[in-house]
Amino acid sequence: MESIRNWVENSPYTRTLGAKLEAVDESSAHILLPFRDENSNPGKALHGGCAASLAALGGQCVARAAMGEDAGPWHTASAQVNYLAAAIGEDVQAEARLLRRGKDMCFVETEVSTLEGKAIAHATAMVRARHGAEPSDRHRPEGDDGGTDPGPMGPHVSKTPYMGERQMKIEHMTDSHARIVLPFIEANADLEEGIHEGAILALLDTTGAMASWAETGPGAFKASTPSLQAQILCPSPKQDLVAYGHVVQRDGAVFWADAVVAGASDGLAVARGTVIYRIVT
Repeated sequence: MESIRNWVENSPYTRTLGAKLEAVDESSAHILLPFRDENSNPGKALHGGCAASLAALGGQCVARAAMGEDAGPWHTASAQVNYLAAAIGEDVQAEARLLRRGKDMCFVETEVSTLEGKAIAHATAMVRARHGAEPSDRHRPEGDDGGTDPGPMGPHVSKTPYMGERQMKIEHMTDSHARIVLPFIEANADLEEGIHEGAILALLDTTGAMASWAETGPGAFKASTPSLQAQILCPSPKQDLVAYGHVVQRDGAVFWADAVVAGASDGLAVARGTVIYRIVT
């Protein structure tokens, strides 16, 4: 299990988060994430990308333990993350457990909570083991119209603690659309591949949220992500990533925003998903 611990605690992204693997075996894993300002939104609320990252970590730890070190490389082919409550300035933990192991995939459930037991997020994931197979062909997503208007909010949101630590840059954020660049830097990197998939899930979450804000504009609102549905199509290549998001449906305070992540250099898809976002006046 030392290779799993090494991946969790020495991948630059998770080392920056401060994640610690407390225990892992072929059926479960326990991960601790101490509070850090750099992992938060304004008001010391844990960024949703951190909870999603714990779900990805929990799923991969259990899958790697269950399937063995030679089964890689791995990627979280599908994840459903439901955000249940906010963690404000406090440590959180993730408990992951194996639901079913197949020939080349594992289904894992992860619960994120405070150390006092308050539920923060619940996730299910399907982790795929590639057993040394060559990378699959990647499709070229449509992207956007190339606009470069970050709107009134973009420059300020980019400076919030979690996004600032990741050096996310909001290039476009108007008319229900958003485009965000996530650079391939130390703070975002995986030990084995390109950008860590925890950071990719955070990018999807953030892009869907920004597309929703791009529809309402700034105001005295309360907002949060109730749910993230994501598919990581392959281990990330070693290049910057760019995410394109747009609102496809709105029902009052609830927004459905689709997002796709592609390589900034090659333009080929890495991940996709739907963010359900809520903005309340």
